[in-house]
Amino acid sequence: MSILTKQRRLAVIVPVLLGALLFMSAFPVQAQDTAFRQSVAEASYGNEAVGAFYRTRDYQPIFTGAGDGPRRAALLRALQTADLHGLPAGRYDPEELKAAFRAAKSPRALGRAEVLAAKMFVQYAQDIQSGAMTPSKIDRSIVRDLPRRDQVEQLRAFATASPAGYLKSLPPKTPQYTALLAEKMRLQHTLEKGGWGARVPGSALKPGQSGDAVVALRNRLIAMGYLGRSASQHYDGNMQKAVQQFQLAHGLTPDGVAGEGTIKALNVPARERLASVLVAMERERWTNIPKGERHILVNIPEFTARIIDDGKVSFATRVVVGKNKDGQRTPEFSDVMEYMVINPTWNVPRSIATKEYLPQLKRNPNAVSHLKLVDSRGRTISRSAVNFAQYSASTFPFALKQPPSQRNALGQVKFMFPNKYNIYLHDTPSKSLFARDRRDFSHGCVRVADPKDLAYALLALQSDDPEGLFNTRLRTGAETRVNLDATVPVHIQYRTAFATPKGRMNYREDVYGRDAKIWAEMQKAGVSLELPGS
Repeated sequence: MSILTKQRRLAVIVPVLLGALLFMSAFPVQAQDTAFRQSVAEASYGNEAVGAFYRTRDYQPIFTGAGDGPRRAALLRALQTADLHGLPAGRYDPEELKAAFRAAKSPRALGRAEVLAAKMFVQYAQDIQSGAMTPSKIDRSIVRDLPRRDQVEQLRAFATASPAGYLKSLPPKTPQYTALLAEKMRLQHTLEKGGWGARVPGSALKPGQSGDAVVALRNRLIAMGYLGRSASQHYDGNMQKAVQQFQLAHGLTPDGVAGEGTIKALNVPARERLASVLVAMERERWTNIPKGERHILVNIPEFTARIIDDGKVSFATRVVVGKNKDGQRTPEFSDVMEYMVINPTWNVPRSIATKEYLPQLKRNPNAVSHLKLVDSRGRTISRSAVNFAQYSASTFPFALKQPPSQRNALGQVKFMFPNKYNIYLHDTPSKSLFARDRRDFSHGCVRVADPKDLAYALLALQSDDPEGLFNTRLRTGAETRVNLDATVPVHIQYRTAFATPKGRMNYREDVYGRDAKIWAEMQKAGVSLELPGS
């Protein structure tokens, strides 16, 4: 064979041999990659967000890659401290994840660890950002749409952001959440020391008294932080001031007398207050959305409504909320106030017309004479022409209306944020109820103690003379709609634990028992105080 022929044959064979060697050396890598991909696909089956995330990035890892150590460490730290936020930590077990990382000696095991980390991340991110529970499953009157974030987008963001920084950004950044977190730690420290000490005996203590009960009151106030260190055995001026501060923080008349209601509130154990704080933190996560530069907050257990401008309270008033009775409890939701109606007509809700007024009309056709009887065509009907006895709640064909007047159930103005629950804020002729500490008396709507001042505050953004604008319309006696140039978000919430702008933690009674339901569900999910009772 000539040299030229040999050279030609080598020119053909060598590239083939080199190609074969390259293929053989690459085959293990490709096989490993394929095994990892298959493992990720299999492990993410049933979790659409995790599966979609890895498909969009061609199954490249973010937790088990060579440079993913900081991300793994940041996630593990976050999971290990989930209980600091009152989350059900067992839902994302960091020890299980550590074990999965340690056992990841093969491509398939790496894939399983990768997906486990991703699943724990999206669960933790959702829980700490917008709540671990679903409120509508706990109480049908909590009708909030939770601010759930897109989990695929969260994984993408976590894959590119500073891991520790991203995880720290997830909890609510509101002053309320910060204050609640601080109160949680303070109460836990109190419980570690045994609580607030002995209960205050008896039903009432007054300034000037002395004795063992007064000493117990003194010690309780000191332990709670309302009174400085004192050896006095007398109900003196300092103790009276401390009681007043306690009363203000618990929604009680600040008369400085430790009456039955005050002693009842004083004797609530620190453990129960801690549960209230944990529920309030969960509730704050449910509302982890921008509230609006100007917005209205109604807190049901506090019986208070406020206008918040740029984070500061610019107006506050007492309110009456719905009775603690089925069908009358004020629901929790957010909406947008669009207008007010001056000299409103009260269109009696059908439930009230048929359940409360129809029985009265059957007994006496002239009952509730302040209400007009109106047919489906809007015509006023004479009561003498109607046999009320023939109608039931389902067949009653009329509507009841109360024209504008001083006696109108809605008073002189109502504030409208149209919603399917038919809830709004309004004036009322029943002013005496605002003097009570507990104010749940309405059929669900929110009655306002200072409606004119609320109207002036809302109109001040669109008029140089808001009082003149309002009262000119009022004096006509005619129903008048006044649109708000800038609509105002309204948030009807339920907080039994909350901080004032000055930082003092406040507590209120769980008037509807909703917090008790939430706490029971949080415990079922694995949230625990894990401390002895006080």
